[in-house]
Formats: sequence, C-alpha cells, structure tokens
Amino acid sequence: MSTTGLRTVPFNRPHVSENELDYIAEVVRHGRTSGDGPFTRRAAELLSELTGSRQVLLTTSCTHALEMSAILLDLRPGDEVITPSFTFMSTANAYALRGAVPVFVDCRPDTLNLDERLIEAAITDRTRAVVVVHYAGVGCEMEAIGELAERYGLALIEDNAHGLGGAYRGRPLGSFGVMAAQSFHETKNVQCGEGGALLLNDLDDPGLAERAEIIREKGTDRGRYFRGQVDKYRWVDIGSSYLPSDLLAAQLTSQLESFGATQLRRRAVWQAYHEGLADWAAGNRISQPVIPDGCDHPAHLYHLLLPDLANRQAFIGHLAARGVQAVFHYQPLHSAPAGLRYGRQAPGGCPVTEQVADRLVRLPLFADLGEDDVAHVIDAVLSYEVS
Repeated sequence: MSTTGLRTVPFNRPHVSENELDYIAEVVRHGRTSGDGPFTRRAAELLSELTGSRQVLLTTSCTHALEMSAILLDLRPGDEVITPSFTFMSTANAYALRGAVPVFVDCRPDTLNLDERLIEAAITDRTRAVVVVHYAGVGCEMEAIGELAERYGLALIEDNAHGLGGAYRGRPLGSFGVMAAQSFHETKNVQCGEGGALLLNDLDDPGLAERAEIIREKGTDRGRYFRGQVDKYRWVDIGSSYLPSDLLAAQLTSQLESFGATQLRRRAVWQAYHEGLADWAAGNRISQPVIPDGCDHPAHLYHLLLPDLANRQAFIGHLAARGVQAVFHYQPLHSAPAGLRYGRQAPGGCPVTEQVADRLVRLPLFADLGEDDVAHVIDAVLSYEVS
C-alpha cells in the first residue's frame, strides 16, 4: 500500500516547553554555559521536589548516572550485580565496566519488570547490589525487593529512566534505592536531548553525596573550591566529566516547570489507546499493559504484546504502510554478545524475556500527539487481524 498522501505519525517527537528558548538565550547572554550554573541548581531543586530525593546531581546521561552509582558502590572484579535481562544495555554495562558480573534475572509476564520471586535464587556470597528497572514507569514490587535487599545486605539501585512522575503505593519512583538514575533523553517525558541525573537517598551515609560530587567533577574537589571550603582543588578520587552544560539544564528546567501539563496530555494519549484497543486486543490474543493496584504510572510508553514474532513483524509493517511508525523494544541482554562475555543468567534462565522481546510493539506516544493522530493510530491498529 502506498503511503503517498496518508497522514503520517512518527514514533516520537521531542516536546518543546514554553520557556525553553528564553532560558537557553539567558544562559548564552550571561556567558556562563558550563555546568553547575543557576539552571543546573534550579533543575536539581525541581527534581528533588518531584522525587523526594535528598540530593540530585545532574549528569550528561542516565548511563553516566549508573556508572557513577557503580563507582560509589566500590565494586571490585568478580562482584555480582543482579539486573533484569529485559532492559537497556546501560543497566548492566555500567557495572561490567567496574569488573562486576551482571547476573540476569527474568522479567514478570505481566508488568515486564524484574521478577521479584526469582531474585533470591540469584543471590550468592559475591552479590553486592540489585538494580531494578521500572518498565514503562510501572513500579516494580519494591516492598518485596527492598526486604530481600535489606535481609542480604545488598544495595538497592533504581534505573528510573522510565519512571519520573510514577509512584509505588504513594511513594515516588526513584526514592526507594540508595541511589537512582534518571534519563532526560529526547524520548523521555522530560527531555533535554541528552541528559540524566543521579538521585541520592541514603540518609545514613552523609559522605555519599560528597563523594558523588567529586566523582562527577573528574575526581576533584572542585565543588568545595568554588564554595570557598578549600584554597585550591586537587585530584582526590577516581571520576570523570559527568556534569552537563547549563544550556542543557536551562532546557531541562523549562521542561520540569511544565511537567504537570505535559503529563496530562501523555496520560490522555495512553488512556485513549488503552480504551480504544481493548476489544480488538481481547479478540486477537494481544496483551495490553498491566498496571497493578498501588502503581501510578507516568504514561511513558504504550506497548502491545502480539502472539508471536511473525505477527509482531507483520503488525509493524501493517502500521508503516498506513503511515504509523511503531517499533519493537529491548532485546535480551543475557544472550547478547556482551552479555555472554561479561554476565551470566540466574538459575532458570530468562524464558519470559526471550518471548516478550519477540512479541512487543510500542505505539507512538508523545505530548504533542494530536487527537486526530491518536485516532489515526487506533484506526490503523484496529485494521490489523492476527494471522
């Protein structure tokens, strides 16, 4: 079918908030474009209010926030870190970079989150941490996972790339782990092109925040120097250049200030899909997202699980022919070349991850998706029949 003259709906279009260009121009005008300027501080304050985190450090990406968490854990070669296999590679790569072994645990078939029932069997005397990913911003079973981490003396880390604005039993996602990583990639609900943040939540370890600041500043005590606490700054620890420009922070500040309005629109799109496709999904053996009681999700993405790989590929092609860009998502880390080299599977393997990776499709979802475009996507989906 030709797409000439058809309405086209991209998978994503980065949202531009009201004051972004003015804030960016303000940074340029003042001539202070490097990090830790006024917009860096303002964005961190807004994130702290939104997540309840004790301290927020902006980073150049969620990947870098995860890498900082690995350094702060003082991981050594041979240490083990439990992670889901159904996630982005940075979730495991950040710890493999320190010589730790990612231990891949399967996901739940409903929420696609790390299956809390399988974690204990993966724990050994070398396990140092558990990393959870709140897939689509739907909270993992944090009570059960937190209890396991406490019982075995493991650090709990949240990869909260999807979860900003989500909550588990009334508590913000990103506030459960000793540390949490956020993403502000252009595909996220809040974006500045590329960016991230490390949230620090361990009230019992005041030195954690001080060391995190040093690691983010190339291993120097530069922050203390600018606060007048030392007369010169020196190399005092390992670290790297994880601090984003104040230009990015200006864009991020504007996005955070308009977060409420952005979320209203995203939730409307998500709900329109969920209601408009319910009967079709039920009649075609297709699974819609599952939101457990007690989970408040931020409408980060909308996914469908087709019956098998052949239908998934045919469905994506069917939508493309009608001008709708839909995509698949994560491929299993446990069977990826680097996963085989640097990690290992937990007992029982990851069969759910393998079949989910073959079946999942993500529909377009972004804040500026108009009602007519949403209706077009729904019509295109409804015209597909499972073979």
